[in-house]
Amino acid sequence: MYKVRFRYSKEGKAKYISHLDLMSTMQRSFRRAGIKLKYSEGFNPHPYISVALPLSVGYESSCELIDVALAEPVMPDISVIKLPEGITLLDAYIHESKFNDIVWVEVNGKLHYNYSVPKSIVYELENCLNRDSIIISKRTKRSHKDLDIAPYIKDVMFSKADDISFRAKISAQNPTINADDLVNAFDDKLKPDHISMRRIEIYDTSMIVFK
Repeated sequence: MYKVRFRYSKEGKAKYISHLDLMSTMQRSFRRAGIKLKYSEGFNPHPYISVALPLSVGYESSCELIDVALAEPVMPDISVIKLPEGITLLDAYIHESKFNDIVWVEVNGKLHYNYSVPKSIVYELENCLNRDSIIISKRTKRSHKDLDIAPYIKDVMFSKADDISFRAKISAQNPTINADDLVNAFDDKLKPDHISMRRIEIYDTSMIVFK
C-alpha cells in the first residue's frame, strides 16, 4: 500500500466545515484530480484515509495532516487538486511517523470580552494558566470528570492590544486539551465571552516538529 501524507491549512469560511464533510470533500477532490485511491475490500469498500487530530468546527489551522493510501505508487501533484476556498494543500510526502506519536500542539488565538478589561488582565491570565494545579471538569463521552490540566499546558504567553492575544503549547491527545478547557481554567472574572483559536504547529514528545 502506497501511503502519502498531505499537510494542509484550513482557515476562513472553511473553518466551519465539519470533520465528516471535510473527509468527503477530500475524497471528491482527489478523484476529480485523477488520483486513484486504495479501497478496502468487502461489501462496503471505503478509501484508506485518516486525519490527524480532527479539528473542532470554528477553529483554524495551518498544520493539518491527512494520510491517504493510493492505488498506484505515484506522488501526486498537489497543484492539480482543487479544494474549496480556505483549504490549501501545502505539501505531500512519504512518511514513517504515526499520528499516535503526536503529543503537543502549538496554538494561538484571542480572548474576546464584551466589556472593558483592566490593564492587569494579562498578568492575571498568565498566572491562572501557570498554576501548579488547574482542576477543571472535563466532559467525556459519557459524563464529566475532574482533571488537572496544569501538566498539559506550557509556554503560555498573553499580550493585549485591541483584544487579548495568547500563545501556548497544549496536549494534543491523551488527554486532548481544547479551547473550552482553557476557558474553564479561568476564574469567573477572567472568562471571555468568546475565544478564537488557531493551530500553528504540532510536535512529538521531544518537542520536534511532527511530519
